[in-house]
Formats: sequence, C-alpha cells, structure tokens
Amino acid sequence: MADQAIPATGREWHLTARPQGWPTPEDFALREAPVQQPGPGQILVRNAYMSVDPYMRGRMNDVKSYVPPFQLDRPMDGGAVGRVVASQAEGFAVGDAVLHGLGWREYALLDAERAVKVDADAAPLSYFLGVLGMPGLTAYAGLLEVGSFKEGDAVFVSGAAGAVGGLVGQIARLKGASRVVGSAGSAEKVAKLVDEYGFDDAFNYKDGPVAEQLAKAAPDGVDVYFDNVGGEHLEAAIGAMNVHGRAVLCGAIAQYNDTEPPAAPRNLVQVIGKRLRLQGMLVADHAGLQQQFTEEVAGWLRDGRLRYDETVVDGIDGAVDAFLGMLRGANTGKMVVRLAG
Repeated sequence: MADQAIPATGREWHLTARPQGWPTPEDFALREAPVQQPGPGQILVRNAYMSVDPYMRGRMNDVKSYVPPFQLDRPMDGGAVGRVVASQAEGFAVGDAVLHGLGWREYALLDAERAVKVDADAAPLSYFLGVLGMPGLTAYAGLLEVGSFKEGDAVFVSGAAGAVGGLVGQIARLKGASRVVGSAGSAEKVAKLVDEYGFDDAFNYKDGPVAEQLAKAAPDGVDVYFDNVGGEHLEAAIGAMNVHGRAVLCGAIAQYNDTEPPAAPRNLVQVIGKRLRLQGMLVADHAGLQQQFTEEVAGWLRDGRLRYDETVVDGIDGAVDAFLGMLRGANTGKMVVRLAG
C-alpha cells in the first residue's frame, strides 16, 4: 500500500566535519537523497517534526560514548515523529502517526519494529518529542526514581526553562515539594518559571555567582538538585545541599563545547560529610516507567495543571540553526523543527 505523492528525493542533514569547540554551520550540509520504497517489514515515514537535543553535540565527536558517534557524510539521526506514507509492515497503515529515531531528514525508511505508533488525537504530534517523549520521561524518571524525590523535599533545577528542566520543577510542585527553585539565562525565562510554571523562586545565572543567588533563593538548603548544566551550578548545589541530598546528573550543557576541562566543582569533599548522592542518569534505563509516566503526565496536561512550552523552527533548512540556538539557550521549552504540516 503506497501513497502516489511520494517524491523521488528528499533532503537530509549530514555532518561534514567534527566540530572543535562550538559547532558552526560549515560543519553540516543539507543534501538530496533518493526516497526508497519500503521492503518487507518496513515503513516509509514523512517526518512532521524532528528533535534537536543537547546530547547530539557529544555524538559529533569521534569518541566512545553511550550513543555511537555520527558518521561523517552520512545522515544524522535523532527523535522524529511523522505519518506513514507507505507500508509493507503488518499493523502499520498509511496515515498512522509514528515516533522513531531517524530525524534530520524529510523522509525516513525504517524497520517497523523501530517505530512506535502514537495517538495524534491525544496531543499535538510535536508533544511526543517533548513533554510526552524522551525529555518528559527524563524529567519524570530523573526526579522520582533517580532523585528519590519525596513530598516535602526542596528542589533546585538548573537550565529550568529548557525541555527537561521546566517539567522537573512542575512535577516536583505537583508531587508536594516544600520549595522549587530554578535557574535560567534571561529575565524573561526567570519570569516564566515563577509566573507560569509555579516555581517558588528563580534567578538569572548571568546576574551573579550562582552560589550566592541560590543561597538567597533556597535559604533552608536543597534536598534534590536536578543538574542540566554542570560546572559552577553543580558546585553551588553541592554547597547548598542538605545532609543526604541527592543530585541527578542529567546534563552538562555548560561544558559540551569546552576544549579545556572544567574548573568546577571544587568542593566535592562536602559529599562525604553531607553523605550526598550524585548519580548520573540516562533515560534509556527507565523504560519501565513509560506507561505510568504517559498516563500521569497526559492527565496533568489535560486538566491544565502542567504547562508546556516549545520553540518551533519551520523547515528542514533551519534545523542546524535550531540546534545551535538550543545549545546557546535560545529556546524556551523543547526546541523542535517542523518539517511538514
């Protein structure tokens, strides 16, 4: 079963050079590629939205990591959601909405077992790349499972206006945190955290030392720190954490483009006396929470108790600019690229 309107070629982004420090547009190329019909067990998807995420920066380096590096002069990949336009797979029909891992391209040919059908009536398709997708599960599992959050805990979130951070703070509030504090990189984002997301306090990390601003915002200390930034933020959080505090090390965006090792944190000795737990997390370890997460978060969205923002860039031509903008904090909420209506 196939759609007659499938073009002969589609565009896809290739990594053409390994960035040194900050990536530049010259490290990427948008190229035409043949659109192939599916074989047995395969589907062809016209991508509607693709995701740009901080972890993709690490994949541009040729180093061993938890995700294989991007190959030069090959299409990059990442989260995407779209509609099936041709199917040779049982259970997948033309028009089905699916979530899969072959983003950075207009058309994706993949084995059907690597796609998950999503309910396009339940939420906008782009939400399955954000609040109902990988960033949402990261926030939910990171706070509740890795961070062992319990009612009454005081929570500090860095990068709190980003795709993950804004959800962490709101989930903490919905689950009974005694205080929720966030940091962000502009006055507008700080205002949004307090006025729209319900944080008790927030500060602009560019306005002064993080440790000083955190001490004012959380005078009784912090029980759970959700770290999206690393560096100075992690050092400040260690200093502010109460005995038996937990730090969820989710990201270190402040360091992703550094060519020198970070200076901070310099106060790790406090981990001993305070009996702190610093634990790294990867969302792939928490697939067992998927159903519980989807049901609970979808319910909060439906009844308006959870606010969700996304920054949408139109057209595949803008995908690299969207990625670079996300690394610099140009987004509020999840950054996605709209490829088709």
